[in-house]
Amino acid sequence: MERNIVVERATYKAVKERDVEVVERKGLGHPDTLIDAIVENISRNLCKEYVKEFGKILHHNVDKGQICGGATKVEFGGGYFTKPIFILLSGRATEEVEGKKIPVQHIAQRTTHDYLKSVLPELDVCSDVEVDSKISQGSADLVELFLRAPSIPLANDTSFGVGFAPLTDLERVVLEIETRLNGHYRLKNREVGSDIKVMGLRDGNKLKITVACAFISKYITDLEDYNEKKARVREFAEKVAREITGMDVEIAVNTADSGDSVYLTVSGTSAEMGDDGSVGRGNRVNGLITPMRSMTLEAACGKNPVNHVGKIYSVLATEAAERIAKDYAVDDVNIVLLSQIGRRIDQPKVAHISVISEDFDRVKDSIKKDIDAMLENITEVTNKIVEGKVRLY
Repeated sequence: MERNIVVERATYKAVKERDVEVVERKGLGHPDTLIDAIVENISRNLCKEYVKEFGKILHHNVDKGQICGGATKVEFGGGYFTKPIFILLSGRATEEVEGKKIPVQHIAQRTTHDYLKSVLPELDVCSDVEVDSKISQGSADLVELFLRAPSIPLANDTSFGVGFAPLTDLERVVLEIETRLNGHYRLKNREVGSDIKVMGLRDGNKLKITVACAFISKYITDLEDYNEKKARVREFAEKVAREITGMDVEIAVNTADSGDSVYLTVSGTSAEMGDDGSVGRGNRVNGLITPMRSMTLEAACGKNPVNHVGKIYSVLATEAAERIAKDYAVDDVNIVLLSQIGRRIDQPKVAHISVISEDFDRVKDSIKKDIDAMLENITEVTNKIVEGKVRLY
């Protein structure tokens, strides 16, 4: 069956050509990113357990979850929790097959604690976090749909995924500042918490970057020490930006600080101070929130990677856009993949690709063939997701 792939010349102006652009990234320790990562890691660990016990991934969608912020008393040099962070896990997962049970609740609890330890090393997950898993057995009709197609899975929803490329300078700057602050910089500078939010504005040819960085009170002696370490974060962020772009760059860090009232935390996340987090409210699968691009409200994290098109199509559309931008040097490519519940996932209702390129007529057919080939091999996406080889938040 021939796939419905439509490649057309875009009529919109590329984002990089517009006067104003806005981009956001919520860092690893942000409550929305934390809960996204937790449910995604639960899904991956369930997949591995299912494969180990039954030789294949079984039905699950654990894409519902909530972090309810705790409360702390913080001061220079230390602090403590007065109310623990509460995490509610929800969704559906196969718990029993032919009398053999899978320890779904244990996997969910263990995964949550392990992930929090890896991202928030100053957080005592035993005393300062409560986790309640309400994950239960999936509905019979969706489980049956999941199992019906042995080779090419059938879509379990009517939804769409989107992807775009190449990233603009602003998008790259926002993504890279958070990634590098939360990488080697944080490992070398223990006062920096993992809750780092970066908001970027391009106003003409000037980038204006606002960084919200949680500092860990244990490693800050006084206000002077705080201001010195905050200044180092600003200098590092500016250095990262200048490696990427030749535009003018303005960096501001923790702009809500006032006098002795500064962004100090015990554990490095605002979740300790009443800031809540919900699955799907954070970054899209490319790691960014891009209101001036095509977006989907699908929460990819926690969905099963076999037949949930809200996840699979988002990943595939992003990978396809990146490949097209690289192979054909187009100015802009935007991809929308639409599914229909019960239909094979390699046969989307439509695959729509809009392209900005001076060579559009020359590359149009090649792009269509590339998309067709990627859909032909769509099941490869599942393995990459389970192995953690693609970004989802």
